[in-house]
Amino acid sequence: MIERLNIIEARFAELERELVNPDVLSDYNKMKSLSKEKSSLEETVNKYNEYKRVSEEIDSLKELVHDPEMGEMASMELEENNQRLEALTKELEILLIPKDENDGKDIIMEIRGAAGGDEANIFAGDLYRMYTRYAEKQGWKTEVINEVEGTAGGFSQIEFAIKGDNVYSKLKFESGSHRVQRVPETESQGRIQTSTATVAVMPEAEDIDFELDMNELRIDITRASGNGGQGVNTTDSAVRITHIPTGIIVYSQTERSQIKNKEKGLKIMKTRLYDLKLREKEEAEGAERRNKIGTGDRAEKIRTYNYPQNRVTDHRIGFSVMSLDRVMDGDIDSIIEALITEDQRRKLENE
Repeated sequence: MIERLNIIEARFAELERELVNPDVLSDYNKMKSLSKEKSSLEETVNKYNEYKRVSEEIDSLKELVHDPEMGEMASMELEENNQRLEALTKELEILLIPKDENDGKDIIMEIRGAAGGDEANIFAGDLYRMYTRYAEKQGWKTEVINEVEGTAGGFSQIEFAIKGDNVYSKLKFESGSHRVQRVPETESQGRIQTSTATVAVMPEAEDIDFELDMNELRIDITRASGNGGQGVNTTDSAVRITHIPTGIIVYSQTERSQIKNKEKGLKIMKTRLYDLKLREKEEAEGAERRNKIGTGDRAEKIRTYNYPQNRVTDHRIGFSVMSLDRVMDGDIDSIIEALITEDQRRKLENE
């Protein structure tokens, strides 16, 4: 562990020197990349410095333990410092787990109503509210990029960006199929129905991650459909972008401006292609994918929201909370922390 920490400390010092180099300062992408790397190492370096300081204090206290006057106080301080060193060791072990390169990124989330007709779309709307309320509590910003409203409420599809600190690290385990069990508003007989909505979480691609080849795109301008504010349906402002090699289609219509819709659509397309690239890399690496909590595939049933029992269960880790009402209001910290802790445990075992 110490050997790895010394390497990180040396790299951090090297990055500090590089970031004041005039050649680096004049290259925006290079500076951004190095600043990001430095930021990712900072917590580990600071924790390691504290570890070394506590270790030095322990060595000094060991010499004072047998002192007739200072021995008793030194023994008490030694015990406290040994406990602190043990805690720091565990924290450093977690910090040394290989990080996901996308953890610090903003995301684009897509929610779709799946099995269950109108009730599935209503549930998709409930999930959208849950995530936006959670984002609000985290101090993050959300922006709708594209939406198709359900005929009875909710959304058959909604795509939105979430921006803030380490968004992907918190929400990356939310991809998959979410199942709801409740009596729908549309059910006259009072019977419990099971419906599903799918969630896809994609790290937002940056210019340094992925370059979009405009020659591979077909861009069509169409008339917006659905609710979008007064006048939005009377102009050809909606944009449909097709990536010809993969067949991926992106539709953007929330803005009145064709230019803004195109800008948003290109952002989604770049993120979708970057996500595809990451999935292909994971498939090639194999073992890493097997050790993940869930595959991230939409078809995988990851969580059930049981309204009659006020219970939410995450099936991947067997974790349940009896507070569905609070969860649907954005109080999902306990679920997210449980997923992160289990992910860390698996990675430590694998290490």
